[in-house]
Amino acid sequence: MAEPEQGAGPLQVGGEARPPRVALLVYNDAHADARVIKTATSLRHAGAQVRIFAVARARAGYPEGPDTVGPGILVQRSAEFELVRYAPWAVDAARRLLGRTAPDPDHPTLEPSLPTRHVERPGAALQRWGLALANDAWLRGFLTASLGQYWLVTARDAAAWEPDVVHANDGNTLAPAWWVARSTGARIVYDAHELWRHRNVRQDRPVAPLVEAAIESLVIRTAAGVVTVSPSIADWLCTAYRLPQRPTLVRNIPRRSALPADPSQGRLRTLARLDGTAQVIAYGGRITTSRGIEETLEALAMLPATVHLVLLGYGEPDYLAVLHARIASLDLAARVHFVGKVPPEQVSTALADADLSVVYVRPVCLSYEFSLPNKLFESIHAGLPIAAADLPDTAAIVREHRVGEVFDADSPADMARTMGRMLADPQRYRDASRTAAEALTWQYEESELLGLYRRVLAG
Repeated sequence: MAEPEQGAGPLQVGGEARPPRVALLVYNDAHADARVIKTATSLRHAGAQVRIFAVARARAGYPEGPDTVGPGILVQRSAEFELVRYAPWAVDAARRLLGRTAPDPDHPTLEPSLPTRHVERPGAALQRWGLALANDAWLRGFLTASLGQYWLVTARDAAAWEPDVVHANDGNTLAPAWWVARSTGARIVYDAHELWRHRNVRQDRPVAPLVEAAIESLVIRTAAGVVTVSPSIADWLCTAYRLPQRPTLVRNIPRRSALPADPSQGRLRTLARLDGTAQVIAYGGRITTSRGIEETLEALAMLPATVHLVLLGYGEPDYLAVLHARIASLDLAARVHFVGKVPPEQVSTALADADLSVVYVRPVCLSYEFSLPNKLFESIHAGLPIAAADLPDTAAIVREHRVGEVFDADSPADMARTMGRMLADPQRYRDASRTAAEALTWQYEESELLGLYRRVLAG
C-alpha cells in the first residue's frame, strides 16, 4: 500500500493559485451520508470551497434551503416534489380514481388501498387489479417527477454557484452534473457508490435501464475523474466503458480515532438491556431486505440461548413488521433487540461492546456481490471479530487482515457454525481487528481522493 501524499499543499485551480469550488451533488438529504460528508470535509480541509446540493426531506426534519451537515459543511436542499403544490387538481382526480382511502399522493406506496368488506361484490377482483395498476403507475410517475425536479433545480442552483468541479455522487446525479459542466466549464468527478446499472431495484422497468445506461455511458467518458468503492466495481467500470485509466479506489472507511475502540465505551448492551453474561452478535446498518437479516435469525436459532442479536440501525415499518413475524415464528423474541440508530461517526464506538459483528449482503444483484460495506470497516474500527458472507471484496479484506471468518452466504447452518467457532475463541480476531484499524483508515482513502483532485484541477 502506498503512503499518503505529504506536503502537497492546498488544492488550487491550475495555475490560478485560488481555492477551487466543488459542488457535490447527492439525491438524498445529506444529513447522514457518511461518504459525502467525509468527502466534503476532506476537500474543505485541503483548501477547497465546498457546497453540497441535496434534496429536502421536510417530514424527516430536513427542509429545503440552506443548512449545514457534519462539521459545518454547507448544504443547499432543493424542494421535495409535492404534486399538491404544483397540480392540486391532479391530487383530487387521483383520490377520486383510487378511492377515499388512497395513499398520500406525495408519499405513495405500491400497495393498493381498498375499503374492507366482508363480502366481495361482483367485479371486486377486477377493481383491485385496476387499482393496483393505477397505484403502480402513480408511484412510477411520482418517482420520475421527483427525480426530474431535483435535476432541474440542482442544475440551476449549482450552475449559479459556478463551481470548478462538480462531484456527482451516484448515477442519479450524472444528468445535472453534465448540464452544470456544459454550462460553466466545470470538470466532472463521478463517484460511483455502487454499480449503478446493476443495483437492487425492481426488474419491471423497461425504459429506465436504457436511460440510465445512456447517461452513465455518456458522462463517465467525459468525466475528468472516476471514483468508486470496491476493486470489483472499479474493474467492471473500466472494462464496460473502456476507460483509459482505472477508477480511483476510495473505500468507505471511517476516520481513525485517536484511541483504539474501547469495549467499555460500547452502547449495545446498555441499549439492549443485556448484562455481561450474554454474548452479543452485532448488526450495524440499514435494516432492510437482502442484508442477510432473515438468514442471521435462522442462524441465531441454532446457537445457544445465551447468544443475542442486537441490530443498530433504522428500518421501514413494513419491513420491521415482517422481521418481527419471523422472530416470533423462530421463538427468538427474547434474543433479538432493535436499538435504533446513532450518528455515523458514533457507529464504531457504539458497536465496541459486542462479541462479534455479522457482515452480510445477499448477492441478489451484481452491485451487492461487488460491495464493500461501511459496516465491515466500522466493525473493524470497533475492534470486533467479523463473520462475513463469501462475497469477493469483503472476503478479501477479512482474509487479508485475519479479522474473522467467511461463511457460505446460502447456508444459515454454515453461518451458525462459523459464528459459534468465533464466539468460542474471539480474542485473536479482536487483536487482528485492532491492528487492521491502524491501516484501514479514511486518512489513506483521503490521500487517494485528493491525489485525483490535484490531477483533475491541473487539467
